[in-house]
Amino acid sequence: MSDAASREPARDPQDLERLLIERQWAGDVEGMLALFEADAVVDSGAGEWIRGREAIRALFEKSFAAGRKFQRGEQRPALVNGNLALTSTKLPDGSITSEVARRQSDGTWLWVIDRYSVT
Repeated sequence: MSDAASREPARDPQDLERLLIERQWAGDVEGMLALFEADAVVDSGAGEWIRGREAIRALFEKSFAAGRKFQRGEQRPALVNGNLALTSTKLPDGSITSEVARRQSDGTWLWVIDRYSVT
C-alpha cells in the first residue's frame, strides 16, 4: 500500500477500525492518516488531545518507534444518524474505544474524533 490510489476507502463506518489495524500492522502511516479528516482530534489517553493530521502522524510514528500494535477487539455495531456515526470496540484488555465518523461527499467515511479508551 504505497499510494492513496491503492488504498481501500471506508465505505461503511464499520470499515474504519479494520482498515486502521491492517494499515498499522503493515507499517502504513499514510494509510492510517487517510482514515481521518484533516482536522480530526485524537485522545490517546496521555492527557492531551492531538489535533490535525500532522500531529496525528507524529503520534502514530511514535507508536511505531515504540513497537506498539493496535489489537483487534469486539467491534460494536455503529450507531448511525445521517452523516455521523459512533463506532466503538471492546479491546482484549477490557478497555473500550469510541470514535465519531462523518460521511464524506463521495459516500466514504472518515473519523473526526478518536478516543482510545473510555474506561
